[in-house]
Amino acid sequence: MNKRSLEQCETPALILDEAKMERNIARMQSKLRSLDVAFRPHAKTNKCIDVTRRLMQTPEGPLTVSTLREADYFAEHGVKDILYAVCIAPNKLDHVIALRQKGVKLTIILDSLDAAQMVVDRARASQQDFDVMIEIDSDGHRSGVQPDAPELTEIGLLLHAAGVNVAGVLTHAGSSYDCNTTDQIRERAEQERIAVVGSAERLRAVGIPCPVVSVGSTPTALFAEHLDGVTEVRTGVFVFFDLVMAGLDVCRVEEIALSVLGTVIGHQNDKGWTIIDAGWMAMSRDRGTARQPVDQGYGVVCDVDGQPLEDFILIGANQEHGIIAHRSGSGSTVPHLKVGTQVRILPNHACSTAAQYGHYNVLGRDHEITAAWQRFSGW
Repeated sequence: MNKRSLEQCETPALILDEAKMERNIARMQSKLRSLDVAFRPHAKTNKCIDVTRRLMQTPEGPLTVSTLREADYFAEHGVKDILYAVCIAPNKLDHVIALRQKGVKLTIILDSLDAAQMVVDRARASQQDFDVMIEIDSDGHRSGVQPDAPELTEIGLLLHAAGVNVAGVLTHAGSSYDCNTTDQIRERAEQERIAVVGSAERLRAVGIPCPVVSVGSTPTALFAEHLDGVTEVRTGVFVFFDLVMAGLDVCRVEEIALSVLGTVIGHQNDKGWTIIDAGWMAMSRDRGTARQPVDQGYGVVCDVDGQPLEDFILIGANQEHGIIAHRSGSGSTVPHLKVGTQVRILPNHACSTAAQYGHYNVLGRDHEITAAWQRFSGW
């Protein structure tokens, strides 16, 4: 496409600063090299082959996905080594088999004897092989087997005895998103490592090789002091970062590569409001910073060049209307933004904001839109 200015974009529009993204990628890759672990990037944040190719070690992977729709999409673009990192349901196994029959090494995960038996039964009935990882609950955040639970080895032995490949164990330190300090993140990283490495050792002790030991969260990956016993890391949101990550001191606001371009369409001067054409359909309803020390509303307001306007946030969001105001609620300090003025809003959660759009408007180093990278959504 021909280059165009931001002023030529119809709003709301999703803006991706390519230079910031590249620096974020380089930071994560450098950190993981220093920890001597393999990288299996997660595509759930970006859902775009143009971005994902910049993350993977090879055009064929490895890669992590959160939906089978993602697995289909990336397989269509030549990716062969894919981990589907959500516990498998029986109504998805036909889809898994179809992908594997196309030559995709698609690994699935589970965390219960019921699910393991389901996979064993389907493997026997279909005469198909499966690669399976067992999910470990390292912090009580969501799903997974407790590292010291008898069920862990029972699951492994059931699969192993039936000839189903137990590829390894994995965990996600989701509680790292609730930390108040970077020291707490480091503690979560070590807790994550101990849980999953210990689980692998228990499986090996009963004769299951368990070659892959996988961890994954952007905060713990960037603050882990060592990952002894871990073989790979899965992370996704680091590629763009967002205000939740900035609130955790995982990144600086200036490093957030994703923003939503909106246009001023009116004012409510008596309330100190500036109205823009980007509401929750443009930003999502995610309010992830509300539980952090600094509540960023629906997003931080920046000028068209991406520089934050001091203490101005998107305080409210209707479906198509966003309300800009000073964080304090004071109308006296509202900058006068004329109708037609463009602003950029930094998102609370990059995944949910990006999900509202069909493509990224790629912002080049000269602050012109240089490309439109297609992304997808759905299941």
